[in-house]
Amino acid sequence: MAKSQPRRFCFCIVALVCTVVIICICIIFATKQRCAFTHAAVSADSLMCSDIGRDMLLEGGSAVDAAIAALLCTGLVNPQSMGLGGGSIFTIMDKTGKVKIISSRETVPKGVQADLLNKCPKTTPFAIGSHWIGVPGELRGYEKAHQLYGKLPWAKLFEPSIKLAREGFLMPAYLAYFLQQTIIKKLMNGTELRELFYKDKTVLNPRDTLKFPQLAETMETIAKEGAGAFYTGKIANDLTQDVQERNGVLSLEDLSSFQVRVSDAWSVEIGEYTMHFPPPPAGGAILGFILKLMHGFGLSPASIQGDQKTLTLHRFLETVKFANGQKRNLKDPYFNSRDMEYIKDEKFIEHIRALITDSSTHNASYYNITPSVDRFGTTHVSVMTADGTAVSVTSTINQIFGSTVYSPKTGIFLNNELADFCGRAVSVAPGEQPPSSMAPTILQSQEKTLVIGGSGGSYITTAMALSIMNHLWFGMNLTESIAAKIVFVDSSNNVQFEDGYDESDIKAMKKLQHTVTKSKYPFLNVVNGISKGRQCISAVSDARKLGKSAGY
Repeated sequence: MAKSQPRRFCFCIVALVCTVVIICICIIFATKQRCAFTHAAVSADSLMCSDIGRDMLLEGGSAVDAAIAALLCTGLVNPQSMGLGGGSIFTIMDKTGKVKIISSRETVPKGVQADLLNKCPKTTPFAIGSHWIGVPGELRGYEKAHQLYGKLPWAKLFEPSIKLAREGFLMPAYLAYFLQQTIIKKLMNGTELRELFYKDKTVLNPRDTLKFPQLAETMETIAKEGAGAFYTGKIANDLTQDVQERNGVLSLEDLSSFQVRVSDAWSVEIGEYTMHFPPPPAGGAILGFILKLMHGFGLSPASIQGDQKTLTLHRFLETVKFANGQKRNLKDPYFNSRDMEYIKDEKFIEHIRALITDSSTHNASYYNITPSVDRFGTTHVSVMTADGTAVSVTSTINQIFGSTVYSPKTGIFLNNELADFCGRAVSVAPGEQPPSSMAPTILQSQEKTLVIGGSGGSYITTAMALSIMNHLWFGMNLTESIAAKIVFVDSSNNVQFEDGYDESDIKAMKKLQHTVTKSKYPFLNVVNGISKGRQCISAVSDARKLGKSAGY
């Protein structure tokens, strides 16, 4: 018995040491998982495009260089979402912390049809046809951002995507899955898009090679001659000719007169964070309104536990309904006198917060909602570099494959951005930017910087708001924050839950008289973000689009 005691003691010591070692390994591993990168990162819709952006950084490029290169790639990998025939909004923070906005959103062409808004779709979410095409601003946005913040030669940013477009790459799994959907097949029927994505009357699959040879030629010309080649050269002639042959009104004058808008960011204080976002008609003002109002409820990890979870969800839905009521004021300030500065005012926020009742919901008129058309589409890229500069950029051709008009001479997919006026305006004017949900955002405190943005049309606002609240206030890491299921309040005030959402929460919302409906369409919410605390960088590309980030 006496001999066994030393053995037991030794065994306990060994067990204790092993336990400590295992704990240390777990801590190191967990830290490594949370801190994927220490210098810089790029979060795009696919690993291939994130890698291309990362490589630009490794070659001495700026955050803007990385973002442009990743966007050019994304236009190939997810052509249904964005491309040279669309528009973008950059939110750029330099190393001093100053934030600028570069907006190249599409604008109304001079020959716009006088009765355009009478043609807004009523039985389908898709507005297809050449009459919905806005003047593409994508490349002018890249050009201005590169002039102000670029380091690498302009042509260098195009090289990887030109090679991919010309030599081909394996059909992306997400795009292949997307094209298999019945609603997308119906959308593409009778369009020239079938020639690109079908082989022997069958949709391309992930084993097939996808090529864009004509687009490769277009990009090579732009790489050599600059963005001007798109707006005044042969490409402009070919593009407008293709559009006009398909009954569109886009003209050479529209392209040559397109102007990028450069401005300071709008900023609001939300607790310890300063939030920077684009001014109207972009959607950052609506997102800021939601976050500022919700923060006033004193959110913390306890807010999503027990009964508080139900209350927090109810308050969020009510907040989004009030936010929907403000969307009617989201107009181009160059063409409308209504100023939305009020939406940042603390007194206005407090007034709306006081109207939220914790025990019930209300009818639509209570929130002053003007129904509009819900939208789908878009892409987002987030970049953070070692010197503290950051880019949050959202780009779009608007709905799925935009107008479904394809330019054979240039390889460009044309947007349907004018459809964004549907339900939100009674008239449009040449040069006017349509309202948007796009909200490329940078949040900064003394301890943390969050570069974040979303895609998915109308889903952008709610998906971004929930991801930000999850990460900043509910104690989730960035991966968990973005992966969490979302809830969407549509333009008719119906509440829709993403598949897999907690059933007990859904029942609780029904009990509070929220109108819960099943969405007719798949949830297309995607959020890409980068979070930096001290020297630790977490970068997340939303798994919903099979994305993956890259960095070093």
